[in-house]
Amino acid sequence: MRAVVRHGGDLVRQVLTWALVLALSFPLFWLISTALRPDTELFVRPPHLLPRTYTVDNFSKLLFETPFLTYFRNSAIVAISTTAFVIVIAVFAAYSLSRFRGRFSAVVERMILITYLLPSVVIFLPIYLMLSRMGLANSLPGLVVAYTTFALPFAIWLLRSFVDSVPVEIELAAMVDGASRLGAFVDVVLPQLLPGIISTALFTAILSWNEYLYALILTNSDAVKTLPPGVMTLLTSSYHIEWGLLMAASVMMSAPVILAFAFLQKHLTRGFGAGAVKG
Repeated sequence: MRAVVRHGGDLVRQVLTWALVLALSFPLFWLISTALRPDTELFVRPPHLLPRTYTVDNFSKLLFETPFLTYFRNSAIVAISTTAFVIVIAVFAAYSLSRFRGRFSAVVERMILITYLLPSVVIFLPIYLMLSRMGLANSLPGLVVAYTTFALPFAIWLLRSFVDSVPVEIELAAMVDGASRLGAFVDVVLPQLLPGIISTALFTAILSWNEYLYALILTNSDAVKTLPPGVMTLLTSSYHIEWGLLMAASVMMSAPVILAFAFLQKHLTRGFGAGAVKG
């Protein structure tokens, strides 16, 4: 009897889980379906789940008749550069906060936390003035600097939990065997932090890839626009919204993020588990 009840409970949970997955996946399905429809099928009543006629005209127009590829390239450059800067700085900062405790360590931690909790709109004006005086306004390096300012506190706090989960004893054992502090960090600690670094890098890259406000205000030319404001420019440049073109652009914008999650899911799950357990 208990086995039957347990089997019935598992079945209900599986049904509910799949129902939730389908509900969450439906917007993505409708996005792709609309991108593959001709304009004549966009507003038919009743709507069809699948296109009656498949076409790639929306993708062709997006790639060859608009500056979408320029926006895509700029977003890739900004996301990769920001992620590289943030990870390098955050790894050493998190290691320092975890291993070297001093009189002002708690103050520094609170300052980092306060910086992370501040809305990005609050620090926009100082960042804009700083970039203008440095000559980095309306440029990709300026966007990298701006994104680093509000992505770095989050990365430090996330990576610090991973550093705390690495036992100090294995690092001290390496130093007893003759390794320097830097050598012990590179050979012992850094490999243990790899899942956390991958998780932090992924979230930083997604944050840089999807950011809209700073990219909209700090850039004003097509040569340096990223995808979020660039796609909006495509939509507002005509008297009507081309829904097929919009859905094709949304598919192209979402594809790198979905692929990144698909390939890094194992490392991401392992990273969450490692960061949640303190050694």
